[in-house]
Amino acid sequence: YMDLALNAPALGYYRAPLHRFGAGGDFVTAPELSPLFARCVARQVAEILDLTGAFEVCEAGAGSGRLCVQLLAALAPLGYERVHYCILEPSADLRARQRELLEAEAPGALDRVRWLDGLPGEGFRGVIIANELLDALPVRRFRSTDTGILEAYVEWRDHRLGWRFDAPDDERLAQAVDEIQGILGRSFPQGYTSELGFQRSAWVRSAGASLSRGAMLIFDYGYPLAEYYHPQRTEGTLKCFFRHFAHDDPFLYPGIQDISAHVEFSSLADAADEAGLDLGGFTNQAEFLLATGLLDQCRDFDPLADDYASLTGQIKRLTLPGEMGELVKVIGLTRGMRAGLSGFSGRDLRDRL
Repeated sequence: YMDLALNAPALGYYRAPLHRFGAGGDFVTAPELSPLFARCVARQVAEILDLTGAFEVCEAGAGSGRLCVQLLAALAPLGYERVHYCILEPSADLRARQRELLEAEAPGALDRVRWLDGLPGEGFRGVIIANELLDALPVRRFRSTDTGILEAYVEWRDHRLGWRFDAPDDERLAQAVDEIQGILGRSFPQGYTSELGFQRSAWVRSAGASLSRGAMLIFDYGYPLAEYYHPQRTEGTLKCFFRHFAHDDPFLYPGIQDISAHVEFSSLADAADEAGLDLGGFTNQAEFLLATGLLDQCRDFDPLADDYASLTGQIKRLTLPGEMGELVKVIGLTRGMRAGLSGFSGRDLRDRL
């Protein structure tokens, strides 16, 4: 259901001609909020390209295209004014919007941008970026009961869509829940409901298979395993967004609202290990941005200028614990790199994974 609601051709949320991003849409991502995000990410990207001798950047799920435009602009003064940029984007509507933004704000870069239907093939060298992508990949929902683990299904009942909990179609879900309970050293109480992101792990394995040398940078709302399945998080993390209103009913506006679930990062680290990748670091967005020069970027702004208050507001949204700073996590996955990534040099939280 989640896949259809988000990705059905011409009808799904990400396939229909809707205004999704920014103040006039349903939610705001970091690139839409402030160009400071891209300037910091550009420093980490340039460092990886320097270490690998690569010249390629691939963004998976580029949304409005704002990060692409800002990254290309920020990479130019760092010596990568001719970097090649590819966008993995299955939505024809979003591809058109991304191209329109590039034509309007970075027309000279169009000859270096290409669009892909899937991940780059084996042998890709460079940086793969996924910013708020994995939280939109479909999840499987489960509930712990006195008779065992049940899976959430969607059914039509009483003239509306709703949940139905029943035995899983396969053993994979129950086995995964048992493994999680073993890691936690406790069983989920009766009624405990949460999600499993099998498709997210599969995506990391596939992306890892295409990366011959370089790194993946994944930014998303989420937690490591022990925090994701916290005893007090009894209803999981499934959320919907419509006109900046957050709620938990995925059946309210099918096709015209965003549906997401937080990312469980420990499983991503496991998937990366299975793909032969190294864990380059794990931290929150605030620490990553500070380690990649967020405060240095502010030195170019005049504190007496009219837009300085707006700038400080952007920094607060990007870094405060109650905003994106703590809620959004960043994981770096590498292959063929001996040096560490500076974005994780401040506060590396990989021990929590």
